[in-house]
Amino acid sequence: MGIEKYIGEATEYDKKLKLEVRKPKSWLKSVSAFANGIGGTLIFGVADDGTIIGLSDAEGDSEIISENLKAKMDPIPDSLMEILSENGKKFILLKILPGQETPYYYFGEGNRIAFVRVGNESVPADATALKRLVLKGANLSYDSMSSVYKFEDYAFTKLRTVYRKQTGSEFEENDFISFELVDKEGSLTNAGALLADESPIRQSRLFCTRWNGLDKASGVMEAWDDKEYEGSLISLLQNGTEFVKNNSKKRWKKTGSGRVEMPDYPEQAVHEALVNALIHRDYTEIGSEVHIDMFDDRLEIYSPGGMPDGSVVQNVDTDKVASKRRNPIIADIFSRMHFMERRGSGFRKIKADYRNAVNYSEKLEPVFESDSNAFYVILFNLNYGTEVENSDIESEKTGHSTKKQDFGTAKTGHSIRKQNLEELIERLNFSKPTQDNIVLLFSAFGFDSVFSRADIIRHTGLTPSPASTLIRKMKESELIEEIKGQGKGKYRFKKQ
Repeated sequence: MGIEKYIGEATEYDKKLKLEVRKPKSWLKSVSAFANGIGGTLIFGVADDGTIIGLSDAEGDSEIISENLKAKMDPIPDSLMEILSENGKKFILLKILPGQETPYYYFGEGNRIAFVRVGNESVPADATALKRLVLKGANLSYDSMSSVYKFEDYAFTKLRTVYRKQTGSEFEENDFISFELVDKEGSLTNAGALLADESPIRQSRLFCTRWNGLDKASGVMEAWDDKEYEGSLISLLQNGTEFVKNNSKKRWKKTGSGRVEMPDYPEQAVHEALVNALIHRDYTEIGSEVHIDMFDDRLEIYSPGGMPDGSVVQNVDTDKVASKRRNPIIADIFSRMHFMERRGSGFRKIKADYRNAVNYSEKLEPVFESDSNAFYVILFNLNYGTEVENSDIESEKTGHSTKKQDFGTAKTGHSIRKQNLEELIERLNFSKPTQDNIVLLFSAFGFDSVFSRADIIRHTGLTPSPASTLIRKMKESELIEEIKGQGKGKYRFKKQ
């Protein structure tokens, strides 16, 4: 029989065939990593495949383990040790509890090293991980620490305006101190610096990209839209939400009592996921920002830093995750403005928004993934790969709608010229979606009719920014020409 029944619910554990008496670092590094993380278990006398081999002197080994914990660990982690027996074979379970006095160092051979878990290995903590452990051990958070920036040098117009709108109350001067955005010496805390209109914290940025296709593979046109935002966390939230909205479509279908909207992504799910990414990210990680990557079939939000408690989200029940806030001051401000709930129900809310969508199915369930340095939320496009049928596609930005059309239909009668145009487009090496949209436009307008960006939006279902990109590509390839005298932004296909 294996060791599964002895491990219980432990997600972190290391199996050791025997106790390496002369190489204590080989197992004490796991002790350090477990204490610096969510805890874990070392099992001595067990093979890699889980078979219990047993120890020749389990009692003697347990004494050596105790001595090394006292002599080579600083501080000494809380632990529980048991000598167990099965079929006459004795083995040792050493349970290391999550530590409150991090970092827990191993010291020996002239070295003093704090270890952390990466996957199923214990590795030395890098500078960023060490900062996290120091803050945790001091019972501090990044956002509570004082910065070098003075309150008098920064404006908070966005915070004041949104706070008034969301709460109906003014954000008074004394609130900056009571909400811990400013310390008693007049310096901004990191929370205050992150909420300033022109945030001086460089890593507090948001990168947004609407990729062309299902991945980031290069092509003639890698991205439809690409934006970089900086400033107050409130501005980042607003800008990120608007970017997703501008690069999404909204279908609707008629019902007996009106119509039902069918957006690509539930608005509240996107909002909740982005709030979590901005509020709970690890701001000690320099050189890494929050990213929104939109593809044809999904939206991915990346946030620096894993779960605040060190766990892996794939290994937990997201309906029962306890609220643990890496940046409690920022979270409190956002809670007061009703951008998030105090009890921490983000995962449940995101899944509930999807399950309440008209065209939801289990394969479209949101996905949450994390490791020690990153957190990902994957939201699937609810309309990808589905027939439009009696629905309309509506641009989030303009409200224009378009019925589903057959890209291969030449409505203008220019069949031969259309074929020539298709051959030219293929030679230009456009992506397939771009080719289809150009052919669709030619089918609608031919060589004689004039069209605008609004017409492109109406006929292709593109949002404004991708429509502008399509115009630019067609102009650069000399497929269309701008028409003068009929107003700004009028175009016509050039006869080839």
